[in-house]
Amino acid sequence: MKQIKELCRLHLEHKLPLRGIAGACHMSVSTVQGYVKRLEELGLGWSQVAELGQEELAGLMRRKKPVEKTQARPEPDLQYITREMGKKGVTLQLLWEEYREDHPDGYGRTQFYGLCRDWMKNTWPTMRLQHKAGDKMFVDFSGARPSYRDPTTGQTVEVELYVAVLGASSYTFACAVASQKVPDFVNATIKAFEFFGGCPACVVIDNLKSGVTHACYWDPEINQTFAEMARHYGIAVLPTRVKKPKDKAKVENGVQNVQRRILAALRNREFFSLQELNEAIRQEVKKLNARPMQVTGRSRQELFDELDKGQLRLLPPMRFNISQWKKAKVHIDYHVDVEKTYYSVPYSLIGKTVEIQYNQRTVQIYCNSKQVASHLRVCRPGQYITDNAHMPHEHRYYLQWTPERIQKWGATIGPHTRDLMEKIMQSKPHPEHGFRGCLGIIRLSSIYSPQRVEQASYRALQLEAYSFRSVKSMLAKGLDKVVPFDTPQRTESIDHENLRGETYYDADNTR
Repeated sequence: MKQIKELCRLHLEHKLPLRGIAGACHMSVSTVQGYVKRLEELGLGWSQVAELGQEELAGLMRRKKPVEKTQARPEPDLQYITREMGKKGVTLQLLWEEYREDHPDGYGRTQFYGLCRDWMKNTWPTMRLQHKAGDKMFVDFSGARPSYRDPTTGQTVEVELYVAVLGASSYTFACAVASQKVPDFVNATIKAFEFFGGCPACVVIDNLKSGVTHACYWDPEINQTFAEMARHYGIAVLPTRVKKPKDKAKVENGVQNVQRRILAALRNREFFSLQELNEAIRQEVKKLNARPMQVTGRSRQELFDELDKGQLRLLPPMRFNISQWKKAKVHIDYHVDVEKTYYSVPYSLIGKTVEIQYNQRTVQIYCNSKQVASHLRVCRPGQYITDNAHMPHEHRYYLQWTPERIQKWGATIGPHTRDLMEKIMQSKPHPEHGFRGCLGIIRLSSIYSPQRVEQASYRALQLEAYSFRSVKSMLAKGLDKVVPFDTPQRTESIDHENLRGETYYDADNTR
């Protein structure tokens, strides 16, 4: 603005030529010529210009371009577009195509994209989070999965890739696990603690079932096994909001780095076991953490040593023993099912719901948070593990569930069914262990028919197949309707004048 006023003074008061003014004001000759023409159009003298302020003079000297009248284009509904962009699979390209279908004379794609992005910047501001050292660890599973080849079958086995990232340093851990089930997820988290050499204050997890049993914005329910692990290591579990990936942007970026720096680096290698795959991942993780980052110019390892390492909590002296939990209703034989093996509880709990905690070594059963039974784990499907102390003093008459009553129920179907039930109860260490199978046979009579169940029981007695499964299989396959080969067939004799009969060739008829 000062140069414009000086230009006016040199031209109006001193009458300098254009080139002289251009050299004195450090402008081009064409620019000076434009300002001089504007002064002549305004008809101002130097005394008038000298009284004007700099901003006022600059406003007068600017040439106002004529406004070209253009036809107004229909504006897109930016609020609607913002809502639709939150839905899965919806893109700006799709929304622009829908907009142009409704408004063929509307904005082009580039202008449409610009309008939408400017709107979203104002409506979806991003908050930069400052992570404290040793405070949070973010965990997630990668969408892209590694694999190995089973040497016995030759089949390719896909596994899950677990990723954990510390908030302050972005120090990264990754390992391959067989699945996203509770034991694998908890075990991978424990390995992450051991890799970091300590525990953070909080673990931020996604809403997968292995970590969160019931996802809720206000009161999420943490998986009981994962919660036990958190108590053992003295950490807090913070589930993210549903469909809010920005809550765990650290690990989202970490997963992307792992996919690009680890999975991509191993893409041409073939592995023959999960252990071999994890060893290769461990080497690549070490390279990733030693690699300088673009923003800071320092590696994750350096930042970890400086920030997080000294702030992590010490690991407990004993490693967490992973257990699983389930709820079950106590059957009339006072046993509960744990992966097809049956464990006894006190008979007074029949019909009640109990909680079962089990691992590779023990099975512990709780009712109203009080332990009511404990057994050594037996991994044999169909096996009954019974503590004699859990049996009633007169369990044959307890609640009228007795072998005699079971047999009477079977007799209503037929004598063969009654005999089969007796054989089932005799084949068990305790008759009560056969109650479940006998009741299952009674239930089959309502699915099929009493006549078919009776016939299937007869076949089972002949084959000495004393089990519910045998009867169910016969009924499902229709074997109860098949006549055995050894069953004698009844034939009727035919009397006709054209048939000679068996006595025709006797001695008297052949003379």
